[in-house]
Amino acid sequence: MEVDLRQLRNLISKRRNEIEQSVEGTGYLAKTVIGVGTFLLDNEGDVTLLSAKQRATYEKFLKPLLASR
Repeated sequence: MEVDLRQLRNLISKRRNEIEQSVEGTGYLAKTVIGVGTFLLDNEGDVTLLSAKQRATYEKFLKPLLASR
């Protein structure tokens, strides 16, 4: 499974406020979600390289935000 890198780059660089809003009150930190996104960018969007915790973060926060656009 791969991610639209252009959309992910846009989310991390220009839509950080959406990430911050999505993690608010969950116990997760925005920088953790941004870190997972950056990891995906560095690895050409290859979700199979994520650890279990990173994948959970991706599924819970990044994937829905990417799907909303």
